[in-house]
Amino acid sequence: MHIVRILESTVILTVKRCFCDITESGKVVIVLAGRHAGKKAVVVKSYDENATSEKHRFGHCLIAGIDRPARKVTKSMSKKKIEKRSKMKPFIKYVNVRHVFPTRYTVDMEMKKVVNESDLASADGKIETKKAIKKMFEDRYLNQTNVTSEKKAAGSNYFFKKLRF
Repeated sequence: MHIVRILESTVILTVKRCFCDITESGKVVIVLAGRHAGKKAVVVKSYDENATSEKHRFGHCLIAGIDRPARKVTKSMSKKKIEKRSKMKPFIKYVNVRHVFPTRYTVDMEMKKVVNESDLASADGKIETKKAIKKMFEDRYLNQTNVTSEKKAAGSNYFFKKLRF
């Protein structure tokens, strides 16, 4: 939708963006603002701009991402050492859609089954949800070859790689 305004004999074009179709579930995004800026995340659920939530009266999405990624692993390391170095710390939060940058990659992790929105209201529920997400991320990181399609494998590979810029 384009809106044209005239100010002091100058035409200014303002573009209103709708992120509902861009941020579908499973899409890999990069967080642009806040504590987790520069980190990669996966969209769990997105809400349109006409959200009726009391806290979030704007277009927003629930994302789960990697706060502290896994460390480098080489072939010469033992299986036990690989398991230890593959630990990661997740985060989960609601973010304004203007503060995430959608990428072309998608991941086929079933995040909706693990994340229950009512659990995020309490501190204990949020901790349990983070533990479940951590287990899911670590399992996928260790078993990246067991992905259904080539496109999903590329998304999974991109999600766990360090962001280069």
